[in-house]
Amino acid sequence: MSALLQRIVNAPSTHGDGGKQLFDVGQLAGSVSQAIWRGTEVGQASQAVVATGFDALDAELPGGGWPCNAVTEVLQPQPTLCEWRLLSPALEKLVSAGGQILLVGPPKRPHVPGLVKLGIAESNLVWIAADSPAERLWATEQLVKANPRGGAILAWLPQARAEQVRRLQVHAQSCDCLVFLFRPEAAQLDASPAPLRVLASLGIDWQLNVRILKRKGALMDGSISIASVPGNLASVFTPRLLRPSLLGAKAQPSNGSTLDSTIERKPLRQFVAN
Repeated sequence: MSALLQRIVNAPSTHGDGGKQLFDVGQLAGSVSQAIWRGTEVGQASQAVVATGFDALDAELPGGGWPCNAVTEVLQPQPTLCEWRLLSPALEKLVSAGGQILLVGPPKRPHVPGLVKLGIAESNLVWIAADSPAERLWATEQLVKANPRGGAILAWLPQARAEQVRRLQVHAQSCDCLVFLFRPEAAQLDASPAPLRVLASLGIDWQLNVRILKRKGALMDGSISIASVPGNLASVFTPRLLRPSLLGAKAQPSNGSTLDSTIERKPLRQFVAN
C-alpha cells in the first residue's frame, strides 16, 4: 500500500504547472478507486443508511440518509422542539418493519397519542427513565453495545463531554441501528467525534430549518428548509392553515386606517376655531 501511495504522490498532473499529467484514478483497483472522494463533494457512506423522508435533506447527507453504525448529533435551541418532526418519517419506516424505538431520558413524558399520529405505535416504543446525566450516559452505552437491530436509540445527553461521545461513537460502529444524541444549540461551539451533526430549528409555515454542521465531505453553507406538518394534519388543514404567516400578514393594519382615509386632516387650530 505504501508503494501505491508513493506512486500517487509522485504522479504528474495534466492541469498543473509545467504541463504535467494527472494521475488517472481509474488505474487503481476497484475497491481503492471507490474509496476515494474529493473534498469538494459530499462523501459516500460506507455503512447502511435510512432515508430521512425529506428529499432535500437526503441529497445533502452522505449516502442519502441517516447513517447506521455511527452517532448522529441533533442540536436544537431547546429540547423536544424539533426532534420528533425531524425524525418521525425515518422512525415510522423502522417501526413498520418491526423495529423498536428506545428513548433514554427524554426531558418530557412521551405523548403516546401524538406519537401514534406520527406513525410510531405504542408497542414499538420503549421509554427508559434515567434522571441523572451519569444514568443517561450509562443506559445509552449499554443499549448501543446491545445492538438492537432494526430500531433506533434516541438519547438526550445535553451535558455529554467529547470523550463520552467518542466512547459512544466507538461502540456505535458495531451497532446496526440508528443512534441519535440530542444536545443544546450551544454545543456546536465544541468539537465532537460524531461524524454527523445537524442543527434543527423551527421555521415559518410548519417548516424546519436544518443546518448540517459536520458531515463527511464539503462544508455546507446556509440551511435547508423542509416542510414538516406534524402528524397527518396536512390532509386536514386548508391551504390557508398551511400558510399561517400569510394569515398574520393580512391581519396587520395598513399604514393608513379606513377612518383616517375618510377624514380630511386639518390643522388643530381650525378644529378648535370651528
